[in-house]
Amino acid sequence: MLDFTFHVPTRIVFGAGRLEELGRLPLPGVKPLVVVGAGGSMRRHGHLDRVLALLRQNGCEPMLFERVRPNPSLVHVDEGACVARANGCDFIVGLGGGSPIDAAKAIALAAANGGSYWDYIQSGTGGRRTPQHPALPVVAIPTTAGTGTEADPWTVVTRDETQEKIGWGNDSTYPVLSIVDPALTVTVPPRITAMTGMDAFFHAVEAYLSLSRQPSSDLLALEAVSLLAQFLPQAVRQGDSVEVRSMVSWASTAAGLCESLSSCIAHHSMEHALSAHHPDLPHGAGLVMLSLPFFEVMARVQPKRCADLAATMGMPLHGLPPAQQGMAFVEGLRLLIRAVGLDDLRLADHGITAAEIPALAKNARETMGALFPLTPVDLRPEDVEAIFAKALAGPTA
Repeated sequence: MLDFTFHVPTRIVFGAGRLEELGRLPLPGVKPLVVVGAGGSMRRHGHLDRVLALLRQNGCEPMLFERVRPNPSLVHVDEGACVARANGCDFIVGLGGGSPIDAAKAIALAAANGGSYWDYIQSGTGGRRTPQHPALPVVAIPTTAGTGTEADPWTVVTRDETQEKIGWGNDSTYPVLSIVDPALTVTVPPRITAMTGMDAFFHAVEAYLSLSRQPSSDLLALEAVSLLAQFLPQAVRQGDSVEVRSMVSWASTAAGLCESLSSCIAHHSMEHALSAHHPDLPHGAGLVMLSLPFFEVMARVQPKRCADLAATMGMPLHGLPPAQQGMAFVEGLRLLIRAVGLDDLRLADHGITAAEIPALAKNARETMGALFPLTPVDLRPEDVEAIFAKALAGPTA
C-alpha cells in the first residue's frame, strides 16, 4: 500500500541566463545578508558583484558575509547569525556551492531564534531545543552542481571542537526561491565538477535504496542517475558547454528533491564522520572513497534495486543471474569514478589511518544515526568498521 508525504515548498527557477530574473522576481524582504565562501571565487568570477547589483536593482540593501569555509563551521554560522540579527536582515541569500547555501540556511534559523545554531541540533552534543520561530527566508543561488541544497531543507554544519558534522533542517529551512542558472557553473574546475557531481549521484542512489523512498523520489532518482552517468564525464572534459552543464545541474536539483522526498542512507553518515575528523576533506571525495565497499554491501541485500540502477547507467544485464545484476551497479560505479578522473583518490592520502576506524564508526552512528534505520540492511558497528577498513585498503581494481 502506498503511503507517503510530498512536500517541496521551494520555487525553483531553472535555466541558463535566468539569474537576471533576480532583479525583478518577488523577494521575501529588502535587507538580505548575502552569504558566500571565504575563498574569493565568487568575486573572481564576477558572480558576487552581479548578484549584489541585481538585488539593488530589485530595491534591496544587501549586506555581505564572506566567511564560510568548505564544510562550514559552527563558529562562522553563529557569527553570521549575529551579523544578521544586529543589522536587521530580513532574508538570507546563499551564493556559491553547498557550503555557503547550507550556512545560509543555518544562519537563517539561528538569526530568527537566537542563541547558537547548535542549540537546535537534535543529535550528538546538540542542544535539542525546538525552534520557536521559522527561519528567515532563504534564497539559494548555486554556482556548483552537486549538493542539491537548493531543493531541500537540509543544512550540514561542523562543530570543530567535538569533531561532529551533523545535518539538520525543518520545513522553514527550505529555500523560498532557488535560481539554478547552469551558466554559473562553467567556471568550476574539472576536479571540483567531478566531486560535486558524484555527491549528486550518491544523493540519488541513496534515495532510491532508502527505506523512506516513494514513487516520486524513485522517478527523480533514476532521472538523476541516468543524466549523471551520461553527462558528468562530459562536464569534466568539456566544462564550457552550457548544454552539458545544464544536464548536470538539473540532475543535481533532481537529486536534491530526492533528499526532500526520500533520504540519504548510512553512506552519508559515514562520510560525515570522515570530514568531521578531517575538515579539509571534500565531501564528494569522501563519498567516492567509501562508495565501492559500501555499495557492495547494498548490492547483496538489494539486488533488484541495484540492478535497476545498473540498467539506468547503461550496464549490460542480459544473461546475468539476479545477484550478479545487482553487483553490475558496483561495476558501473567503478567505471563512472574512473571516467570522471577520481579513481586516484585514497583515504590514506588525506591522513586517515586504521587507528581512527573505531572512532569514525562511532561518530557516524552518534551524529548521523538517523540514517541507519533508513538503510536497507542493519549495519552493526563491526560492519561499519569493516567498510571503513576496506575503503582504507583502496580499490582492488
